Amino acid sequence: MPICPSLKYEKNLWEKGYKIIAGVDESGCGPWAGPVVAAAVILPPDKRINKIRDSKYLSFQKRETLYQKIKKEALAVSVASVEVEEIDKIGIRRASKKAMELAVKKLKIKPDFILVDAWLLAFDLPQKALIKGDQLCLSIAAASIIAKVERDRLMLFWHRKYPQYHFDQHKGYGTSLHQKMLKRYGPCVIHRRSFAPIKKLLSK
Repeated sequence: MPICPSLKYEKNLWEKGYKIIAGVDESGCGPWAGPVVAAAVILPPDKRINKIRDSKYLSFQKRETLYQKIKKEALAVSVASVEVEEIDKIGIRRASKKAMELAVKKLKIKPDFILVDAWLLAFDLPQKALIKGDQLCLSIAAASIIAKVERDRLMLFWHRKYPQYHFDQHKGYGTSLHQKMLKRYGPCVIHRRSFAPIKKLLSK
């Protein structure tokens, strides 16, 4: 069973005088195709959005419903992405961090503290990196939902351009179906050529 994220971290920071706390997460670190997408979310201190979970544990429909709730009720929401060409150039770790940093910069309200999943970001702002933050921290879990929905929508766009790969089903992850289609058709423009399985195909 997934751990239910809470406002424990946010409440602790609010009590210390921080007022605008942004949760930050990314989606798409592991897939073999498509961009990495990040989101930053600032939740209101006086209102709880129920049923937020790490996006990995939510059905498509629940993610979509919560996406709309978060967009409506959060103080601020922003999204940023780093495309395949840059992922191949700078590596997925740096690309993921860059996407998260861009998402923070795009917030319409400047945060005075950042809660981020896994990695510290290149900001002078106070911040805390939480391992499995999307399972522990409500703001990060909210960001994980926004990032996941936005990335899935991008992958549906690419599915319409390249239906033979079935991006609508696997969203670029290395499933058996994706592997089968890669062997049949070879990589397309959104496949990450720096990733070992794609490199291997190209070297044949």
